Amino acid sequence: MEQEKLGGVKTPEYVSLQFQLAGLGSRSAANIIDYTIIIVTQIVIMLLLLLAFNNSFSELFFGNFESILIFTVIIFYFLLNFGYFIFFEYFWGGRTIGKRLLGIRVIQENGHNITFLSSIIRNFMRVIDSLPAAFAIGIILIFAHPKHKRLGGDITAGTLVVHEKSKKSRKQTPLQKYIMKKDIQKNDLALEAIDIKQFSQKDWRLLQTYVHRVVDVPAKEKAQLTVQVSDILLPKIEDKITNRRNTKEEWLLILYLHLKEEWEY
Repeated sequence: MEQEKLGGVKTPEYVSLQFQLAGLGSRSAANIIDYTIIIVTQIVIMLLLLLAFNNSFSELFFGNFESILIFTVIIFYFLLNFGYFIFFEYFWGGRTIGKRLLGIRVIQENGHNITFLSSIIRNFMRVIDSLPAAFAIGIILIFAHPKHKRLGGDITAGTLVVHEKSKKSRKQTPLQKYIMKKDIQKNDLALEAIDIKQFSQKDWRLLQTYVHRVVDVPAKEKAQLTVQVSDILLPKIEDKITNRRNTKEEWLLILYLHLKEEWEY
């Protein structure tokens, strides 16, 4: 059974964040899922390339069929092994398909979402973690390090792998009841990963403070607060707000539902 620990960091805004560190068991299971997807994809691509190149038209244009096929396979192999992790971790909030299924994600040590550079570093350094065989160095470090860090990846890139906050609790908070009463849903606003990346942790803290206050503040104060916060946050997604029937308060609540998945651990 994997040993799990609670970790904590102080953000630049001096907000203390507590989260559950992911141990070897959940990380290994996520890797097995991810590498299974990669291997199956590689096999499919290999078969498609064999079919694509092994015909008379291809040989007319490409004299050295074997060299081109080998070179193409190497390129695809490289892109899949490294690009898969980098793409999903950056654009999917620190989650690959395997990590999402296991309920874990990668974050920066300071509590922020993983950056593109950090994702590149931690995934290119997998080569070191895989030495001498079967990720031996990486496994030993995950066991030995107090924050379950890989040598090549997490330590070099300054990242952590953590469990996402459990969603098992059935008791609704006042905010959840308020959102239900408003009859709004996350799907009311279509945001892509690139839209979410526009918002910083400072934006998230502002929005988080707003939505928790808006539940029970007087109407006059709520109106003033809504104008102030919406003037800061909503211009970043103005082109996505096509339905003008919703109020600014409702758009902020919908935005909260989107950012919550990225920033709340």
